[in-house]
Amino acid sequence: METVKIRVEGMSCGHCEAAVRAALESLPGVERVVSVSAATDEATVEGRPDPALVAERLEEIGYSGMVTDD
Repeated sequence: METVKIRVEGMSCGHCEAAVRAALESLPGVERVVSVSAATDEATVEGRPDPALVAERLEEIGYSGMVTDD
């Protein structure tokens, strides 16, 4: 299974992490959300989500984000 890291800007608390987790779980291509951390501004998922859909969905809920290569 492919692991994908996503940079998420704008998270500041556990509620933010929960919102981002729920948004990512609803995307096609995401098999599992491994972690979401406001402290590191990062989420990690397993699967092959479309980077454009990731950015769009995060923007819809008030965050900016992008799939990273590292």
